[in-house]
Amino acid sequence: MAASRQAAMFRLPPLPTIGEIIKLFKLKAEKQLSQNFLLDLRLTDKIVRKAGSLKDAHVCEVGPGPGGITRSILNAGVAEVLLIEKDPRFIPGLQMLSDAAPGKVRIVHGDILTYNKLGKAFPEHLMKNWEDDPPDIHIIGNLPFSVSTPLIIKWLENISKRDGPFRYGRTQMTLTFQKEVGERLTASTGARQRSRLSIMSQYLCTVHKCFTIPGRAFVPKPEVDVTVIHFTPLVQPKIEQPFKLVEKVVRTVFQFRRKYCHQSVRVLFPEAERLEKAEQLLKLADVDPILRPTQLSMFHFKSLCDVYRKMCDEDPKLFTYNYRDELTEKRNRKRSRFCKTKDDVI
Repeated sequence: MAASRQAAMFRLPPLPTIGEIIKLFKLKAEKQLSQNFLLDLRLTDKIVRKAGSLKDAHVCEVGPGPGGITRSILNAGVAEVLLIEKDPRFIPGLQMLSDAAPGKVRIVHGDILTYNKLGKAFPEHLMKNWEDDPPDIHIIGNLPFSVSTPLIIKWLENISKRDGPFRYGRTQMTLTFQKEVGERLTASTGARQRSRLSIMSQYLCTVHKCFTIPGRAFVPKPEVDVTVIHFTPLVQPKIEQPFKLVEKVVRTVFQFRRKYCHQSVRVLFPEAERLEKAEQLLKLADVDPILRPTQLSMFHFKSLCDVYRKMCDEDPKLFTYNYRDELTEKRNRKRSRFCKTKDDVI
């Protein structure tokens, strides 16, 4: 009880401002790493508040950079924050924060896209059953634009398998995205922004748009605004099929997003049986063939995935089929015949 009271009352001692840290360590945002610094601690506090109560919680912060959000996390009374930072230039400044908050900061120099130790990063006693309330573990991050989409896809797959940071239960995430990506993540059926990301995130999570940060709040100023999105994994996914199968169906449907869905789903099947199988899939899934991808509801995608799974069970080679491979092989055969004909003429 006393430890809990101490955590809630914890405040960082006076420290150099984030701007001063940047000058002190001669830090400069690297364009190739999509780095943009958020210096306004009122905004970092707001991001952290959107994560919910962090009192005595364990937090993983992705890409802390100069440590603006880290300060807000520590001031929220957390038990511990794990910082995963790829750029070694930021480590000395983060170490300064660690020294100011003894026992509360762990720093890992690594790339979050390849870091695979989050499944063992937190105390075992925090683990909860999937059906229970989320554990006192949170993932927070101002994500570089270049990694945000592959990273959320990676974590969504972790959610589907209940591994990685979701081994502890329905770990919540509060993350920043380019505004356009945020609109895709939260888009509803029929919305212009409806996309692969909409389905992949919403079939596994409750996805909530918190607020938008204008680009001018960052240094250097990006060309776009930034949106804060909160994710809470669902107890029961809306599509109960393997992640890779769902991803294949959804990606295939949306790769021809302006066409009718009967034209999209055809390429799930080899050319020789394409029309027949596509018609069968849509009929069994009870999906109108002249709906466009953005008009398909989550129930439509569930039906498509369920039927496609049965078709794959009947023909095990179907799941590994890739129409692009078939196209490449067809082009190579055509090129080979052309070269042979040319040689015969010569």
